[in-house]
Amino acid sequence: MANMGIIALESAIHSGERVNDLLKEWRKDSDGFLIPCECPRFGSGEGKGIIRNSVRDKDIYILVDVMNNSLTYKMDGAPNRMSPDDHYMDLKRVTAACNGKASRITVIMPFLYEGRQHRKTTRESLDCAVMLRELENMGVHSIITFDAHDPRMQNTLPLHSLENISPALQFTQALLTEYEDITLDSDHLMFIAPDEGATERVVFLASLYGINIGMFYKRRDYTRIIEGCNPIIAHDFCGASVKDKDCIVIDDMISSGGSMLDVSRQLKDMGAKRVFIFSTFGLFTNGMEKFDKAYEKGEFDKIFTTNLIYQKEDLLKREYYYSVNMNRYIAAIIDTMNKGKSLSGLTKPALKIKEMLDTYNKK
Repeated sequence: MANMGIIALESAIHSGERVNDLLKEWRKDSDGFLIPCECPRFGSGEGKGIIRNSVRDKDIYILVDVMNNSLTYKMDGAPNRMSPDDHYMDLKRVTAACNGKASRITVIMPFLYEGRQHRKTTRESLDCAVMLRELENMGVHSIITFDAHDPRMQNTLPLHSLENISPALQFTQALLTEYEDITLDSDHLMFIAPDEGATERVVFLASLYGINIGMFYKRRDYTRIIEGCNPIIAHDFCGASVKDKDCIVIDDMISSGGSMLDVSRQLKDMGAKRVFIFSTFGLFTNGMEKFDKAYEKGEFDKIFTTNLIYQKEDLLKREYYYSVNMNRYIAAIIDTMNKGKSLSGLTKPALKIKEMLDTYNKK
């Protein structure tokens, strides 16, 4: 078991402190493993990375939340909100500050930076692949991410480790804890993919639950491009009847939320009993107002997203929102990797989900 250190950038400091507390408790280590770091800025907006303690010969885990938009820095005397680009630059600064002294560096980046820019369709950049290759060239040995928009990004690093971890176990636990009246059969429950890209996630869970799936596909206007993509004309449904069934809509992220709310509205119009939304990352880029209105109209019943990225206090106060805590899972991943054990039990939680469902059915 290698000497371990955890570096939590300011964007992920709260998660890093909780993970450190858990590891201290599990390993009965009163000192802990958190290594202080900072990325101060000059008045011009330029910055640098500083690590306050030695990382020599340590197994280092760097935590970063590239979607934390609550942080600011001064540039030319005015506050400037940190973007994903700024967080990624700070990650590179801190990695560079390790100066090749660490025995191994693992980056834990729950939301994969530029993960939505995962393929080329015209003369455009391939940002996610470039980022992965940059980290590889800087000496990063492994990257841990969650529910990547396109898991095929792993192919960018054929000789290095990119672990794409599903939070399906935690979502299952949250649902069955919050709602004890869920009936786990095809007559009462159905998983829904809001678009073609979410089908793989839906098939995985539906297979374990032993129930059917439905899918919406996006009809787009391919003659126009608005804000970088072809606008959606409508969501059309493929699948069996959802009448009087609980429906669980699954996707990797809620951005503005327009598509997810449209899908939920249509499911309720088709007679769905309840609509639950599972989304690993709740960005809510356009605020919560339209979610509030949709909830008041009864167009959905509960939104489940994880705390893998920054959550606004305003969001946590919503009665229709459930925050799925992932800190213990991240701590378990670090603990397992540092001990040199296999991650398969954590990255592929099918067996644990099945056991949980069997226990629920017996109750």
